[in-house]
Amino acid sequence: MYYHSSFLLNFTTFFNTATISFSFLVACNRYVIMMDDSPPQKHRVLMVSDFYYPNFGGVENHVYYLSQCLLKLGHKVVVVTHAYGKRSGVRYMTGGLKVYYVPWRPFFNQSTFPTLYGVLPIIRTILIRERITVVHGHQTFSTLCHDALLNARIMGYKVVFTDHSLHGFGDVGSIHMNKVMQFTLADVSQAICVSHTSKENTVLRSGLAPEKVFVIPNAVDTAMFKPSLDRPSGSEIVIVIISRLVYRKGADLLVEVIPEVCRLHPNVRFIIGGDGPKRVRLEEMREKHSLFDRVDLLGAVPHTQVRSVLISGHIFLTCSLTEAFCMAILEAASCGLLTVSTRVGGVPEVLPDDMVVLAEPDPGDIVQAIQTAISMLPKIDPQVMHDRMRELYNWHDVAKRTEIVYDRALKCPNQSLLECLSRYLSCGAWAGKLFCLVMILSFLFWHLLELWQPADDIEEVPDVIFSKNCDEDTSQKS
Repeated sequence: MYYHSSFLLNFTTFFNTATISFSFLVACNRYVIMMDDSPPQKHRVLMVSDFYYPNFGGVENHVYYLSQCLLKLGHKVVVVTHAYGKRSGVRYMTGGLKVYYVPWRPFFNQSTFPTLYGVLPIIRTILIRERITVVHGHQTFSTLCHDALLNARIMGYKVVFTDHSLHGFGDVGSIHMNKVMQFTLADVSQAICVSHTSKENTVLRSGLAPEKVFVIPNAVDTAMFKPSLDRPSGSEIVIVIISRLVYRKGADLLVEVIPEVCRLHPNVRFIIGGDGPKRVRLEEMREKHSLFDRVDLLGAVPHTQVRSVLISGHIFLTCSLTEAFCMAILEAASCGLLTVSTRVGGVPEVLPDDMVVLAEPDPGDIVQAIQTAISMLPKIDPQVMHDRMRELYNWHDVAKRTEIVYDRALKCPNQSLLECLSRYLSCGAWAGKLFCLVMILSFLFWHLLELWQPADDIEEVPDVIFSKNCDEDTSQKS
């Protein structure tokens, strides 16, 4: 549930009105406002990413669930993301999670245009208003994350970065992105990766010291993704695929795998959820092999309906060509499905051997893996698998481990501008000098803002804490 606050796109009004609209708190009588004389909380965290609700995805889920669990641990958490359509301003989500939808529009692939200096006034004001101690950025492709981390470091805040993806080293796009990563992480306090493979990739790409990088896997909401009481019966075997239909997710492999599996096993049917540029190839494959009655293309599936699609099947198939940590596998396993996946990236680290069948990203090997999975189905108990997932992966454990990273970040010594510039200078013969120039200009701009609007003139907002009884009632209603 979202609670609206007054908002305007004008920068000054955007922040001046953010604390006025608290009348709804009195009306619903569900919040306790803690003023300045309240005991300080352990951490005051600012989550920053271009990828957040109402958009759905792995990063969006990670930021949301991590924030909710950190709130339950007694920390202050605020999320900053760009505006989504008419969703601009300050909103409150379940548990009293405060979200700033800053008036920036997505430029490409849900990321904002990189401005660096343009986002500094907004980030500075939020940091001061919310009395933030740790800035936590998410995802390499989020330009808002990079801008916020760089500006926060200039102002002396501790910053933590979580990398959710794997990247190459040979193509032009990867080379450019790796240099940006090297720039951003040159002065980061601590970093988090979702798998050991992702950690190796991040260390190689950014030059970050390995001792600064922690491995904390994703988790799954087992209360939401649970097996059906009535498992699909009969001789028919349903294989479920839920993925974006793009090259990186192995959509081209599906075009070759599905007809062969249907030829070998007449009782197998496929359900494919997801959309993307490769959907045309799947439709052509279905028409060419006359598989209209055995291959269902559902199109884009809302996250709230993913479970209903998963519980209709027996096997979950993913053919990704690269994956740091596949959350879809966790959701499928939590629903009691046996998983067949390509052996890429951090996927082999996700599930025990008896819950997943791995294959090389080759059509023939994937077909063989599916046949192995079909033979294993009689031994699979969905409820036992769900119970194991609940023990292996839960967001409360992720939050506690992230809390340790924040503690380590706050213990990092404060450093002067010259010490910071020395690290940027080591990023390359020409790039290092350019990075130093960018940070010097950012430092000067920050001091100009201090003269124009001193920190003492920026009003600090009271904390809004969701009462425990109300939180329990809301959970029960949900």
